[in-house]
Amino acid sequence: MDIADFFDTFFEEAEELLSDMEQHLLELDVDDPDSEQLNAIFRAAHSIKGGAGTFGFVVLQKTTHILENLLDYARKGELTLRADLVDTFLEAKDIMHEQLDAYRSEEEPNQEAFERICQTLQQIALDEIGEQLDGPPPAAAPKASPATIESNVEANNSEEPDAGGHLLVALLNVEDKDRILLVEELEQLGEVLSQSGDAKRYEVVLKSSDSADDIEAVMCFIIEPEQIAITAVEGKVAESVTTPPAVSAPAAPAPKAPAPPAAPKGQSAASAAKEKPKKAAAESSSIRVSVDKVDQIINLVGELIITQSMLDQTVSDLEDQSVGNSSLQNGMSLLQRNARDLQEAVMSIRMIPMEFVFSRFPRVVRDTAGKLGKEIELVTEGKSTELDKSLVERITDPLTHLVRNSLDHGVEMPDVREAIGKPRMGKLTLSARHQGGNILIEVRDDGAGMDRDRLLAKARENGLNVSETMSDEEVFQLIFAPGFSTAKEVTDVSGRGVGMDVVKRNIQSMGGRVEIQSKLGEGTNTRIVLPLTLAILDGMSIKVGGETFILPLSTVLESLQPSKDDMYAMAGDDVVIKVRDEYLPVIAIHEVLDVASAITDPTKSIAVIVQGEGRRYAMLVDELIGQQQVVVKNLEDNYRKVPGISAATILGDGSVALILDITGLHRLSRYKKEAGKKVVNNQNLSFFKEAEPS
Repeated sequence: MDIADFFDTFFEEAEELLSDMEQHLLELDVDDPDSEQLNAIFRAAHSIKGGAGTFGFVVLQKTTHILENLLDYARKGELTLRADLVDTFLEAKDIMHEQLDAYRSEEEPNQEAFERICQTLQQIALDEIGEQLDGPPPAAAPKASPATIESNVEANNSEEPDAGGHLLVALLNVEDKDRILLVEELEQLGEVLSQSGDAKRYEVVLKSSDSADDIEAVMCFIIEPEQIAITAVEGKVAESVTTPPAVSAPAAPAPKAPAPPAAPKGQSAASAAKEKPKKAAAESSSIRVSVDKVDQIINLVGELIITQSMLDQTVSDLEDQSVGNSSLQNGMSLLQRNARDLQEAVMSIRMIPMEFVFSRFPRVVRDTAGKLGKEIELVTEGKSTELDKSLVERITDPLTHLVRNSLDHGVEMPDVREAIGKPRMGKLTLSARHQGGNILIEVRDDGAGMDRDRLLAKARENGLNVSETMSDEEVFQLIFAPGFSTAKEVTDVSGRGVGMDVVKRNIQSMGGRVEIQSKLGEGTNTRIVLPLTLAILDGMSIKVGGETFILPLSTVLESLQPSKDDMYAMAGDDVVIKVRDEYLPVIAIHEVLDVASAITDPTKSIAVIVQGEGRRYAMLVDELIGQQQVVVKNLEDNYRKVPGISAATILGDGSVALILDITGLHRLSRYKKEAGKKVVNNQNLSFFKEAEPS
């Protein structure tokens, strides 16, 4: 098998190790460092170095080797940690990540960055401990995933070991199954001269050109560091005896050395039989599966749901409701329930905890607060809340911008906070929780809050159409206008007036919305509401003429029967409806989408009140069919982008229903009016009240 087949496994493992390293560095207390954290950081670096060496990623291996040596001095107490040293370690981690990305893209890492970080780390060693970091790497064992062992072993498979040293590899408290695997791997690393022992201590004499550290790094991808011990032995001694006297095991006398392997294996397997199921369960607790395979399963389950809906529709249309058909209907009900359970189970595979998103923000907050000269405490809540993987990947950048915006514009400088009676250290909270069929993500700070008057003044300065009668929510939404910024000067953090409009647009493209709550002097809370997944949609089926459409249920607020007294004709062809003292724009779907044979009399239609982009609209439809879950099909992939339509789905009768885009329909309505296509027929304007609402 080609060694390149294992590259992806190494890259994934290295990504996780770098992430763990960063998290531990950020949590490290430099005044009283936790030895467990230091060991975890060291093991991560050691594992990456071993894997990089196996695959021939020389630049990454050398960088990690130098960092590993410094970390070894730190964990032994020979290097006193300071905040600036931790910053340098974090910078080294960033460069290692860049090197990893370069190798992933089959490119050469940045040589200048490599030389610079190596020189910086070497200088730290000279200044702090007075030594050059050019010696052999410290002997330590990493802890990594079993999946990576395959790549390391396969790499060593590609070369025949030359005549080298003799090593005694002792496996301590290793179960029979793992011991057999480890011995097989050792055979790939060199020539196994002898082996003997029992479950407590099993010894293998190995002739190999690889160093003890390299062998130890490979073995520790399967077992814990404390379960392996490697010592060098003289060649003549190793070849003449099975077990050197210095480390002889009473359970395995030397004269019986050639025979015992079979007996201990059998005995070990028999004695460990009761423990095997527990070990197997631990090993099968998680597997790595390609996202493409998961998506394929989800698509197939979606097709199954559609087929089940079609069968259900056929059964319900049967005129003969005899006992036989009654049994058929019962079977269909059972199929529907099982299909729904299967759908939910498969969808849960794509769900990953928000911890994957939140884990990157301690570094973002630390770096941004450092640039701004502010003291910030980051609090995360609801890290176990799950969200669809595709949404997790897309929400990270908007959330990063909102966090940086809160730190820059929201939280005051320490001296200012102290002067007004607040703690010098500001507080930023990231939280996530489920809310109905959605997930609610909040970015809260205890800063200065938003100044309504200042926002309005800035909006007028930018030429925006604003008024004093606007609600606070509408005023706060002004920060999402393109080019809008209240920063007094441009910095590398903010002030250019770009970003917030992109944040809102990106969140809306995921079917979500952004809400802002703020109180002057107390802080700001930015709320992001997202659907749990983009593959399944809870929708409201509506009828317009002979067409069936789907309204996302999350946008539907209520429905009502319009009356003549509640509808008003505005200037031009605009029509609004009064709903509890609020005037909402009316969108006649049959007019906007050119649907024939629809009800044109508004009082005979049904007004569905919906919300999109923070605004509410009244959509006129002929009939409400009911609520149902639909499988979302991308319209652009299968046809093209259609204004006012976000996606499509297949109904139970096999017909295609379009899923409506609320804000897109409103924009399409405005566009048609501006283009001279009247959305409301002039002959019907006399039906409404002539006076505009005051």
